[in-house]
Amino acid sequence: MAPTYSYASWGKRVGAFLLDFFLPGVVALVCLRIFIALGVIVYLAAIVWTFYNIFQGGKTGARWGQKIVGIRMLKEATGQPLGGGLAIGRAFVHFLDSLPCYLGYLWPLWDAKKQTFADKIMGTVVINA
Repeated sequence: MAPTYSYASWGKRVGAFLLDFFLPGVVALVCLRIFIALGVIVYLAAIVWTFYNIFQGGKTGARWGQKIVGIRMLKEATGQPLGGGLAIGRAFVHFLDSLPCYLGYLWPLWDAKKQTFADKIMGTVVINA
């Protein structure tokens, strides 16, 4: 029997995205405006942090921002975290969510399992922790 889940709302998913990806980018941009060399270093650190955060999120089931808003990302069939490598792969598959017109990112608003296109392809669900 497949596990039952309490799927995370679109708002929580957006909040986690902003904390995980947008916030480091804004910090890097501010540093870049203040002092170019510092900005480049912080920007590179933000890129490394992003991939580390995605990898760890795959291993533990939640990235840093997801932990803060109280959601987890799991393989739908097993209920287990998908692993670091698959989490990185899922991040790249999110490119499909931007086609056409970012529709895949909006898909959780009306999908029964609140999944993006990348979630459907990778067999993942985002649930309330």
